[in-house]
Amino acid sequence: MARKKRRQRNIPKRKGFNRRRRLDSAKSWLPTYEGGNVVKGYRKRYGVDWATAFKEQEMLGVKVDPGYKGRVLRSVREQAEARKRKRLEKAAELESALDEFQDEDFAFIAGYTSWGFPYGLTWEEWEALEESESEEDE
Repeated sequence: MARKKRRQRNIPKRKGFNRRRRLDSAKSWLPTYEGGNVVKGYRKRYGVDWATAFKEQEMLGVKVDPGYKGRVLRSVREQAEARKRKRLEKAAELESALDEFQDEDFAFIAGYTSWGFPYGLTWEEWEALEESESEEDE
């Protein structure tokens, strides 16, 4: 019986390291780093977030400017809040656009099953009907 082929990983193995392995690997990587921003390079090389990169660089003894650290972490936090706010606005917009006979799955809810599940015309079916009607008009 033939052996099953192993699937190759598309990402480098180092991006899956835990903290201990990252720190061991970074000890040999740091002296060879030629970029201008060590924290940014570390973050990209090991696939960690900014807070983890700052913490682990400090554990390795790299001097990090506290002002830079504060600005970056504040910016990351503000970006996350903006994404959350945008997602909530989009959900609220969708809610306001739908009436009691519609939801995100159904363009028209004809009724509900005995278990409370809606049934009716889905958005895909609705769009297909509109397309066929526009073709008939032409």
